[in-house]
Amino acid sequence: MIVFDLQCRKKHRFQSWFKDGASFDRQAKRGLVECPVCGDVKIEKALMAPRLAGTKKSRKRVPVPAEAVPASAPAQAATGPDPATAKTAELHKELAKLREHVEKNFENVGEDFAEQAREMHYGERDHKNIYGETTDEQAQELAEEGVPVARIPWVRRNA
Repeated sequence: MIVFDLQCRKKHRFQSWFKDGASFDRQAKRGLVECPVCGDVKIEKALMAPRLAGTKKSRKRVPVPAEAVPASAPAQAATGPDPATAKTAELHKELAKLREHVEKNFENVGEDFAEQAREMHYGERDHKNIYGETTDEQAQELAEEGVPVARIPWVRRNA
């Protein structure tokens, strides 16, 4: 798996995971990669710093609702008050609202998410709003099949 910094024609920046570079190229060519801010499907890789891999972590499960949220803005230079801190706090607040919305309006299907999303996509089950957990590999397979799902950061509830 590889994460790419991406950018649409309107210069909105966001990140997304792909199996490899060729997988991104195929999906972008088919219009399957979409800007989470404006919906533009003309997406290009943005300039990014390399990430050095450490030890392989075990597959971790990440919540997957059917709504997208933009990634946080790039880090700012540390000169005076950091505007990114205020943006991060605002983003956290919005993500908490999104989590509340998903939990109220979607059914949590847990680890069965990938299978249920796939069955709905292929007409084998009635459509309904669901969220749950999936591995990176399962999420990649869903994306390659064109199953309309999105991953969002699942922030902790405010104490």
